[in-house]
Amino acid sequence: MNSHSHRKDEHVFIAEKLYQSESTNGLDQIKLFPNNLPEIAWDEVNITTTLAGIPIPAPFFINAMSGGSPSTAKLNEKLAAAAAATGIPMATGSESIALKLPEVESSFSIVRKEIPDGIVLGNLGADHSLEDAKRAVALLKADILEIHLNAAQEIVMPEGDRKLKWRENLKKIITNLEIPVLVKEVGFGISPRLLQQFKNLGIKYVDLSGRGGTNFAKIENQRRHAKDFPLLDNFGLSTAETLIASQPFQKEFSFTASGGIRNALDIVKCLVLGADNVGISGLFLHTVLKQDSAGLIELIEKLKYQVQSLMVLLGCHNIAELRQADFTLAPELYIFQKQLQNYPQKNKRN
Repeated sequence: MNSHSHRKDEHVFIAEKLYQSESTNGLDQIKLFPNNLPEIAWDEVNITTTLAGIPIPAPFFINAMSGGSPSTAKLNEKLAAAAAATGIPMATGSESIALKLPEVESSFSIVRKEIPDGIVLGNLGADHSLEDAKRAVALLKADILEIHLNAAQEIVMPEGDRKLKWRENLKKIITNLEIPVLVKEVGFGISPRLLQQFKNLGIKYVDLSGRGGTNFAKIENQRRHAKDFPLLDNFGLSTAETLIASQPFQKEFSFTASGGIRNALDIVKCLVLGADNVGISGLFLHTVLKQDSAGLIELIEKLKYQVQSLMVLLGCHNIAELRQADFTLAPELYIFQKQLQNYPQKNKRN
């Protein structure tokens, strides 16, 4: 097997090995207030929203995970079957390997084969050119292209890039690609300063991807011979922190929240804090590996039902009304929020 394909298998194996049922995404520091007189019926609640400007039937989707080897082809097929059965969008893992090795293209194209009419997201690193982005879109007939920013992963990866100059590529892709581009982190959160830069680049759709779920620094450190780079195990902003930090920018962007989402309450909290939708990887990977497509379909339908039920308890008819739901922050997160008020003044670097 090609070393690049082997790395894709390693990523899935280690991600499952490190999976924990309890997340450290910080969302437990957010307390929602019940609406004790909700004056709403269950069937009056609308859980539809948008993903990169495209309407979707539920406020979550299968985020980027796999592709690039025979075993991940089977995994993508199972994930896509669940997406097709439940109507939610699905993103593939990075397609960069398919641009180099045509023999692994089918491990990605199987997703569109299983989801002929649904929403499919392609995925590529920010080091790639506009031409590569067009090829990645064509391979999947993608509706949206995720461009991932994975600097921390590259630094720890034994064979990772050491030239992390991506701005011009990103600008060309955003400006010229004919489908929406969702710019995403891979588990370390996005800071307010970077959001300001995104605004200047014309980016509209951002996956904040906070710390608390799959940790690619840990995964890549497991692949290092001496496992000698644990420095970034707790690096970056948690999912809750990056959502709090992004709130002043909610008029400029449509946000996806991701990072350690484990249940419907996590999803609703992300929506309350300003996300339009939520991406889920680790939980869905764990479920499909243990329970196959049927188990994942059952979980997705349960999450839909529970999200709608929680919205009833909050007295919210739709995702927009969730923005008005009452909540408080635990002391640590509250202090973080207060410190952000002085962030622009204390950090005047360009």
